[in-house]
Amino acid sequence: MKHQELNLLVIFDAIMTESSITRAADRLALTQPAVSNALSRMRAAWDDELFVKDGRNIQPTLYAQNLWSQIKGPLHLLEEAVDTQKFDPSNAHRTFRIAAADVIIETIWRPLRKIIEKDAPNINIHAVPYTIINAEEVLHDAEVDMVVGGNLNTDNVILSEHLYSPCFICVMRPDHPLAKANMTLDEFVNAEHLLVSLSGDPTGLTDKMLAQQGLSRRISMTVNHFSAVTELLRESNLIAIVPSTAVEKAIFSGELAVVEPPIKILPNHVSSFWHKRQERDQGLLWLRKHVNCLIKSNAERHFEELKQRICKNSTR
Repeated sequence: MKHQELNLLVIFDAIMTESSITRAADRLALTQPAVSNALSRMRAAWDDELFVKDGRNIQPTLYAQNLWSQIKGPLHLLEEAVDTQKFDPSNAHRTFRIAAADVIIETIWRPLRKIIEKDAPNINIHAVPYTIINAEEVLHDAEVDMVVGGNLNTDNVILSEHLYSPCFICVMRPDHPLAKANMTLDEFVNAEHLLVSLSGDPTGLTDKMLAQQGLSRRISMTVNHFSAVTELLRESNLIAIVPSTAVEKAIFSGELAVVEPPIKILPNHVSSFWHKRQERDQGLLWLRKHVNCLIKSNAERHFEELKQRICKNSTR
């Protein structure tokens, strides 16, 4: 756009925001005649009256309302992009995109929404599907602001903060024959397994651990999100190896039995990731602080309670 056209949009935004030429002039540190002259140029350039008098105030035309609905968001984003140090959550207009698995969304979305409604009413948070395959790509391509997950190879431009290390448990319906302590490796291998695979790959960490011992299991069914696990296990003979946080409600309420797996599964650490270009973005710093704090505090509380619930395997 030409420089003068962008200036007109900035002045137009101020008039729309203040519903007054005088107040818009004060907001922009301009004289009232300067704003009036700019309004005359807008009317000529856009071929519309834009504002009509309504007592002491002015009312926008339909054209002005439609135009403002399209430009106010981008204008605020441009302002914050140019001055990243200027971020006040109480009046900032930002949309953040976070790539995370459904278990993370379920954990933090409600408390995060409470924070936004209290402290940052104009902040939008959009969830983006997460898979290990595309996690780095979406950060490099600026398709998301944050990724929460594991298995991401950090480099000079992908930065991270460790959040917690998952505990992998074996879960099943409470009256399942294997819902007991000291489940043997043979019993485990010969059971029918449910696998949660966000990427669609029909093998997981458990299969890699078994392969090291020359063993394999039958993956009877796969799903691509954790929210399907509880109902499937409750109504079938399937068992599943999952991070305990993914089925917290079901195991703490007794809907599912929890057994320590007869094989050691080394977890992928869960971290938050962001691109170096946003390292000093005050808005993203604000978001990361809240997201990371919510996840860490939830994990700490979860693991304390999990200790009281799991059926330990005393043979290893």
